[in-house]
This record gives sequence, C-alpha cells and structure tokens, in this order.
Amino acid sequence: MNQKVVIIGSGIGGLMCGAILAKAGYSVTILEMNKQIGGTLQTYVRERHIFDSGVHYVGGLDKGQTLYKIFDYLGIMQDLKIVKMDVAAFDKICFHSDNMEYSFGQGYDLFKKNLIDSFPSEEKAIVEYCNTIQKICASVPLYNLKLTDNFKISSYYELDTKHFIASLTSNIRLQNVLAGNNPLYAGVGDKTPLYVHALVINSYIESAWRFVNGGSQIARSLCKIIRSHGGAIKTRTKVNKIHVEQELVHHLESDDGNKFFGDYFISTIHPSQTLKMIDSNIIKLSYRKRINSLENSTSSFMININLIPNTFKYSNSNYYCYLTDDVWNGMEHDDHSWPKFYAVFHSEFAKRNEFAEGITIMAYMKYEEVSRWSHTHNTATHPGDRGDDYALFKKIKAEKLIDCVEQKFPGFRKCIKSYTTSTPLTFRDYMGTTDGSIYGIKKDYKDAIKSFISPRTKINNLFLSGQNINLHGILGVSISSLVSCSSLINLTDLLNKINNEAS
Repeated sequence: MNQKVVIIGSGIGGLMCGAILAKAGYSVTILEMNKQIGGTLQTYVRERHIFDSGVHYVGGLDKGQTLYKIFDYLGIMQDLKIVKMDVAAFDKICFHSDNMEYSFGQGYDLFKKNLIDSFPSEEKAIVEYCNTIQKICASVPLYNLKLTDNFKISSYYELDTKHFIASLTSNIRLQNVLAGNNPLYAGVGDKTPLYVHALVINSYIESAWRFVNGGSQIARSLCKIIRSHGGAIKTRTKVNKIHVEQELVHHLESDDGNKFFGDYFISTIHPSQTLKMIDSNIIKLSYRKRINSLENSTSSFMININLIPNTFKYSNSNYYCYLTDDVWNGMEHDDHSWPKFYAVFHSEFAKRNEFAEGITIMAYMKYEEVSRWSHTHNTATHPGDRGDDYALFKKIKAEKLIDCVEQKFPGFRKCIKSYTTSTPLTFRDYMGTTDGSIYGIKKDYKDAIKSFISPRTKINNLFLSGQNINLHGILGVSISSLVSCSSLINLTDLLNKINNEAS
C-alpha cells in the first residue's frame, strides 16, 4: 500500500492513529509544532527529576483489559515501565473539614469494601453505584473492543453524574466521596453526563498505574513503531493552512512555507482550530458555528516540586483534597476563595526508596485569570518573556496553594527544595488550544448531540481524532483513534486482531 496519511499533532491521538495506520501499511507522516512529541504525555526535567506535564496515572493496563490489549497489539506494552498503584487506595478523597481519608481500591470488590467500611449503613447505595457503573461500561461496545449492529443510545446518556449519585443516597459525604476524583474529567454539577464519569472511573477501578520516569515513554514507544514501518514524525512544524481543491484536501502548509501532500489527512488538534485553517465553503457555516460555540473544559495551575532528599514520605496513592465539602464547586472560585480543591500526585522513578523525589500539585484555574498576558507566548520552540508581573502572579498562587497542602501534610513546606509552575497559558501554548483547556470540549447531558463530533468531515479525505472526539484521557483517545482509523481500515478486522493477538 502506497497511500499516504498526514496527521496534524503528535499527542496520544495522533500517535495512536499513526501507529495503527502505519502497521496497516499506510505511509504515515505526523506534524508536530513542539520540540517534543506527546501532547499531554510530554515530560520535562528539573534538577535531574522527570515531571509529567499532564498525565500522572493511567487505568486499564492489567493483562486482558482494554488499554492493555490496544498497546499489546501495537507492540509497545512490553516496553512500558509502569508500577501498579496501591491496590487498597489508588486515590484518596480528603476534606479539610475532617481528618478522614476515603480510599478507592482497585477491583470492584475492594472498591466496595473500602467504602462500606467508611459508610457501613450505605451498603445498598454503594453496591447500586458500582452495578450501574459496570452496566454503563458494558453497554458501550467499543469501550470493550466490540462491535454490535444493535447499539442504542443508552438512557444513561441523558443522566447527569451529580443527580444520579444523589438519587442513590441522602448521605452528603458519601455523595461527594463517590464524585471525589471528578477532576479526572473536570466534572461540573448539573452538566457532566453519567457515562463520562462511568467510563473514566471504571478504567482506574479495574487497575491503576504510574509511569516510571514519566508518561512520555508511551509517545517514544509509539514513535518507534511508526518509524519501524517507514513513517516519519516532523517536530517544530506548525500547520497553519489546510488547502482544499475539488472538495478534497490537496496539501497542508506549515508556518515556514513547507507543503505536505497526502491521500488522507487526520487532524488531532481542537476542531475549532482545524476549521480556522480551512478556507472552503464545503464546511457549512452552521457546522462552524456549532463547533465554535462549544464550551471547553477548564484549565489548571500546577506546581512541580523538587523535594529535599529523604524528607517527605512517598505515597503510592493520589490525593484529591477539598477545602469545602462540595466536590462540584471546585471551579467556582474568585481570587479570595481560590483554591477550593487541589490534587497531589507523587512521581515514580526508577531508584526510589521510601521517600519522594518529586510531587505535582494541581488546582483548577480559569483562563480569564491569566488573560491579561494572553498576548504573550512561551515554549521551548518559541521562547518568550511574559514579564515580572506574571512571575509574581505565579509566585503568589504557588505559595497560597502550598499553604493549603501544608494544612493536610504538616511540615511539607520545609521539604521543598525548588519548584516550577504552569498556568492555563502554558497549556494553551503547548497544546495549541485557545484557552488552555485540559480536557477539551465540555460534555453536557442535556444536549449530548451538540457536543458530539464525528471523526468524518464533509471533506472526504479529512478526518478528526484526539480528545475532543468521544472521550479524553489515554484510554478514551485510544478508543477514539480506532474510530477515526475505521474510515481507512476495516474496524471489525482491526478489533479481531487486537482481541486475538493480545498476549
């Protein structure tokens, strides 16, 4: 097969599509605007410690599980250096109003047991919650690497997460614990569909893993597969124009004037950014308006901390900590009330002892909070200075966030050697979004069709993929990549290979 596919973006979506199609015999070229491939899988080093920029843990990688099968089929599973998180507590949900830690265990039996131990009078609600999550996941064929001719939109698509959980129990604390790791999908009360909550949390309950020395190893492994099949990945190449002739994409043009020709094209960047590059009336104005009107999920503020050696104990659990008792209002802050929530992720490294070397702290942050510097740009490829007032802003926010963590972990501040920060501007510049959104387009249970974006476009040789198509996250985007590639290869055959060739 000599047909050529050109892909915009080397995040997990672009790399997955590239690896699948390269393995199927297509000639693949991936164009990446950054110096480093990987999108949210990118890592960086400070004082010899590797920090993840976005992905801090992953689910569904136990043998026989969905992501394991996909990675194994592509030939990268054996290369990954991963460590299973605490089986009894991969996530801990905490509230500053009490001293409790509510632990999420791996496997539904342990998940239920832990919660029933904490809420002994709520066994019925907890069991019903788990049963519903599993029913939802079983009702989505591709989530289980299956196809069916009888798939129907489930009633679960018309439910929102917050009210579903509230329907199970009147115990307010349990309601908030069950939704306690909703920052995994930037959950919004009275908006986030139940299916999003279910598909995300189920993968971690099945199994939860940390990357040893960062998640960029996934990107490197996929890159190796693509190149081994004759593909190419070009970094520092930003596409700014999609040229359409006779109702087909003819070529892409980068900002340095280079042209890239192909038979098929896949864009994995935000759909609104893709449409900006297309000057053709094939894309109807109504479609453009719908895509451009979609609301994006929020962004975040992160601190990556180098710790003084042998001072702060390593934890094989993540912490989701709330300064209020409502896990759904973490984004509803002003300068005074920020932060209402923070998460703590420990970095896994090869020669770890009982102490942590690096920690990431994440809190929500709106793009509007940094919009006064929106005219600036700063990446490794195109460095820029945002000014002293921006540096002061980050310093004030970081110190305030560290004060909050100190309340949960007394003595934490004394363990800090140094730190770096990232804001919505960082995510905007490196991920190519307009507002630094961390999870792409926001889903709304009241209007599921509006936020649905087909991987096919009105231009017959242009397809879409990435976190804005179906579901975000490594597992979600991997499944979306299968759908996007199904326009070029037979999906039934691909799924049979994935299911049958997995070791």
